[in-house]
Amino acid sequence: MTPFGAKVRELRREKGVTQQDMARALGVSSAYLSALEHGRRGRPTWAMLQRIIGYLGVIWDEAEELERLAELSHPKIVVETAGLSPEATRLANRLAETIGSLNSDEVGRVLAELERSGEAAEARRKARLEARRHR
Repeated sequence: MTPFGAKVRELRREKGVTQQDMARALGVSSAYLSALEHGRRGRPTWAMLQRIIGYLGVIWDEAEELERLAELSHPKIVVETAGLSPEATRLANRLAETIGSLNSDEVGRVLAELERSGEAAEARRKARLEARRHR
């Protein structure tokens, strides 16, 4: 299941709506909605995402969260490491070969570390851009 699928399922259940009812209202098959919730389908289109947000009646922060989760929920990822260090390629390959055998605690720890590292890298990128503007 993807993060997006899990959140949609949670919101749908909170509203007491079946998959079949929601699918009918969105104009899709219940098989499609099930596949979307379970991560057997890629990200929804922007238009479908907006229909889901509207149907579930979510606004502001919750709508933004659904949009962010949709971006993070593609079930089949390709990681391009051409031009990166050998360590980056090794990291991508190790993750690909081991992710299926990690338990939920291990996934959480790896994800937390990647999030911390990603935030630090983004801060460095923003600092470089800011320094260039002031030259």
